[in-house]
Amino acid sequence: MSDAQASTQEGAVAPAADLLERIRRHRRHTLELLTVCALGLVPWTVLLAMTLPSVYEVRQWRVTWVGFDALLMVAMAATALLGWLRHRAVIVSATATAVLLICDAWFDVSLAFGTSGVWLSAVLAACVELPLAFYLIRRVTGMISLAQWPTAKAATDSSRQPAGRAPELVPPPPEETA
Repeated sequence: MSDAQASTQEGAVAPAADLLERIRRHRRHTLELLTVCALGLVPWTVLLAMTLPSVYEVRQWRVTWVGFDALLMVAMAATALLGWLRHRAVIVSATATAVLLICDAWFDVSLAFGTSGVWLSAVLAACVELPLAFYLIRRVTGMISLAQWPTAKAATDSSRQPAGRAPELVPPPPEETA
């Protein structure tokens, strides 16, 4: 094994303290951005609730729904393909598919209120779309839990370790007492 390969493998196992600090900073900035966006949506949602008409005639209704279902089909196919290939990007694809299924259920049912189609939409949402979405979410959380993530203590301890010593990303297994 060359020195470059060895250092690459060591780098993959033990991130440097500056890398951990950069990850913390990016995490903080992302959370700040999401917080501001969530707070900004509050007045926008109230404004929409007060000003949008309850009935609205739309154009290209068929294109909208066929396009959405085509997007859902592509997401499901990508999830299946990535799953068969055992690629870790299946986590992102399965999450996107679950979100699209939940959105599809919501729009199918909410847009069918007041029509005879509401019952079929509700049955499809309750028996097909939502169970599949929650199944995918459960599978994704299971896959994520299998990953070995650094604990908060390991990440903190790694910044205090002397240079040249690799931090432990996963705590060692507990010692057996006989």
